[in-house]
Amino acid sequence: MNKNALTLRTLLSSGEIVAAPGAPDCFTARLVARAGFPAVYMTGFGATAMRLGQPDIGLLTLSEMAEHARNMVRAVDIPVIADADTGYGGISNIKRTVEEYTQARVAALHLEDQVAPKRCGQLAGIKLIDPIEASLRLKAAVEAKGKDPLLMIGRTDALPALGAAEAIDRAKRYQDAGVDLVFVDGIKTIAEVEAVARGLEGPKVVSIVDGNETTGLSREDLQAMGFSMVFYAVTTLFAAARAAADALTHLKAAGTPAGGPASMSYADFSGVVGLADHQALGDRFGS
Repeated sequence: MNKNALTLRTLLSSGEIVAAPGAPDCFTARLVARAGFPAVYMTGFGATAMRLGQPDIGLLTLSEMAEHARNMVRAVDIPVIADADTGYGGISNIKRTVEEYTQARVAALHLEDQVAPKRCGQLAGIKLIDPIEASLRLKAAVEAKGKDPLLMIGRTDALPALGAAEAIDRAKRYQDAGVDLVFVDGIKTIAEVEAVARGLEGPKVVSIVDGNETTGLSREDLQAMGFSMVFYAVTTLFAAARAAADALTHLKAAGTPAGGPASMSYADFSGVVGLADHQALGDRFGS
């Protein structure tokens, strides 16, 4: 039984918004868990950047994303909510995607309505499939998970391309298709958050992206608007990138890391990766 999905369902049933910071890799996922967050979001944007050093334009395959999800689930004891892009092909591909993610024991996944190859929801030039086709693909995904408690999230990227009214209409269609939550991506303004909140009843997800004015909304604000879950998809990724760039700039200029930006100690880093547990295991068995 997928205990991670059951845990996430319990969190959602509490009525308190579930805050899930994004993690581009397993180490960051451990940091999210240590910080006390109830769930972590496996961001495809971050996974692509960390694995390939490339933009989020549909470059990662199902097998790569499923492996990434499986490793992240193993790394933490909180539910992992995973990006599954467009499902990586036709209906049979969607079925396989759901099966792979279910076997990985992710708690939830989201599928989006873009034309493949997809791109990050914050980018211009997004192309969408027909909403009827998108609904049928989501129905196939719901059927594919069978009795597994995996939560299915129907994502639409219609907002930047076609406006709020179309995005809300598509999200309602996806609710009718049987998903557990809906997710309107590509939001950049507080007005757009408010429009989605007004237009959509039922469980819904919002993504707050660093650099947008939506960061002015607190978790409490979003909960009051009726959102069930909030992703902070790129907060850790952008913070880590800035810190690494600053450290390297100092190292190049000064010729030494001394006096540079504050960093994590070796001992603290070892604590995050669980070195003590492995040392204790070795001690028990004479390694």
